[in-house]
Amino acid sequence: MTTRQRTLPFWRTRRGQDRAFTAFVFVLLCAGALLILLPFFWMLSTALKAPEQVYLSPPVWIPIPPQFSNFWEALTRVPFHVYALNTAIIVSLVMVGTLLSCSFAAYGFARLNAPGKNLIFMLVLATLMLPGAVTLVPTYLMFNAVGWVNTFLPLIVPSFFGSAFNIFLLRQFYMTIPAELEEAAKIDGASVYRIWWSIMLPLSQPVLATVAVFTFVATYNDFLMPLIYLADEEKYTIAVALSFFQGSPRIGPQMHLMMAAVTVSILPPLALFLAAQRYFVRGIVMSGIKG
Repeated sequence: MTTRQRTLPFWRTRRGQDRAFTAFVFVLLCAGALLILLPFFWMLSTALKAPEQVYLSPPVWIPIPPQFSNFWEALTRVPFHVYALNTAIIVSLVMVGTLLSCSFAAYGFARLNAPGKNLIFMLVLATLMLPGAVTLVPTYLMFNAVGWVNTFLPLIVPSFFGSAFNIFLLRQFYMTIPAELEEAAKIDGASVYRIWWSIMLPLSQPVLATVAVFTFVATYNDFLMPLIYLADEEKYTIAVALSFFQGSPRIGPQMHLMMAAVTVSILPPLALFLAAQRYFVRGIVMSGIKG
């Protein structure tokens, strides 16, 4: 048997088949990665084109010479720094509100005993099935009645009242933390708030990073809510400001400038994801261990 195995071609042996399968998977993943990166390459290519090269057929994939001045023109044609500051303020406060409110609510659902706790939790999850368009008009009327329209408040304040998906994600993670840690803290006289702040939050860095990434990307890319609630142009966010390059009376359709502005705008979420990738993946995996 051994002699026969030695005479077999390498590709028919177990080791050869394993290597062939690994090579096939590697090639397949590389092809998928190139397919996913193709829109990003086209975005960068368009950002470096001269205006007359944008709509050529066949398309120009590598512009010669590259127009790096498009980035400076895109960032100065509109007050991009003002929109970036508005976005930073909204995103930062929304992340703080989401992390605090969702982690606190999730701790209550995961650890505290109260009559009807599971029913309330099911009602919270049921809100995930409610389309946002259903509550859009009454929410706008409510914010308009209190005078919050054309301010950042309608975009920030709701984050301090929790999010059903993030509460669910944090609750699942909290249930994986040993209860002995809380019992020891209670023996030492720690209150519920102290346990949540000093024990649960430090141990929840992976899932908190996951929630932070989700919240950052969703808020940073949100176009509809700022467009509805913000009337003054100087209060716009980056997502709304990018629409100026599609055909506003002041700028006109400038696809090369729009791609340059989009290239710059994706850098913050890309940097955040790369910085939190290790915690992000770990938080997603560990949140589903115990239901």
